[in-house]
Amino acid sequence: MNAIVKTDFQIPGVKKIHTGKVRDIYEVEGKDLLVVIATDRISAFDVVLPVGIPFKGSVLNEVAFDFLGKAEAAGICDTWIVNKIHPMVTVGRKVKPFAIEMIVRGYLTGSLWREYNKGVRQICGLTLPDGMEEFEMFEMPIVTPTTKAENGHDENISPEEIVAQGLATKEEYEEMENVAIQLFDMGTEVAYKKGLILVDTKYEFGKTDCGEIILIDELHTPDSSRYWYEDSYWTAKTPRSLDKEFVRQWLISQGFKGEKNQQMPEFTKEFVEEISERYLELYDNIMGEKLVKTDYSLEEIEAAIKDFIEGMEEVEHPKTD
Repeated sequence: MNAIVKTDFQIPGVKKIHTGKVRDIYEVEGKDLLVVIATDRISAFDVVLPVGIPFKGSVLNEVAFDFLGKAEAAGICDTWIVNKIHPMVTVGRKVKPFAIEMIVRGYLTGSLWREYNKGVRQICGLTLPDGMEEFEMFEMPIVTPTTKAENGHDENISPEEIVAQGLATKEEYEEMENVAIQLFDMGTEVAYKKGLILVDTKYEFGKTDCGEIILIDELHTPDSSRYWYEDSYWTAKTPRSLDKEFVRQWLISQGFKGEKNQQMPEFTKEFVEEISERYLELYDNIMGEKLVKTDYSLEEIEAAIKDFIEGMEEVEHPKTD
């Protein structure tokens, strides 16, 4: 199985502008359009791991595109998407991103639980009650924004600090928070119908030249969200997850948390295949169908981008007899 972990396309009119933890981003010059490739890279603790996960990019791109379409159809918000031109590639609007991530949490788990278990009760301007247990559901979903770091770890931040640092105005923050809660409610409903719980997730927003705030990046994917099987939440000591939390837990068990001077553990072929199957399992459950396992090549992806660019040129300069 081929895993695509790096792209470096040299296509006229298209320029690579960013390499993220998972996505490679190209700009269509002069068009305010982005070509975003969901690679098979995987990250944890804000560190890109030294393995590629077969089919992961397709899972992320397909699930995100589907949920972004659902958000628009529900009238919750406009999004950055224009079209999906390949199972691993989406074209969308280029806007100025806010340097924050809106984290919505329905349950006490993950990094928040690790902090809570140490005695932390104040987070992002919120006060958490004493006496909560791991995996316990909050009375209402809470929003715990973070900074969006180019490198290294994101940091928790309060709404007041966001405004004070000029990362967003009070009105902009309130709009993003309101939309984030609506998106979480929508995702929760979709997941519940599939026998899943949407535990927590992140949302990112950008601002257009005319001042409109739109949803960008991915939506309700297993990279940006935590999912549990609903029946296991009531019957198991630890809910069975359908996201990459089990990768984080494995790394922790190997003594790695992304901290300085920690050695990256070795990933076996069997564990890589297990990670891949977990992503495919999430796709099967949330999309209601199995992903067609296709071993895409860099040449196929490059051809899809070239076809899109050529199609744009034909529209702008229609051929005449």
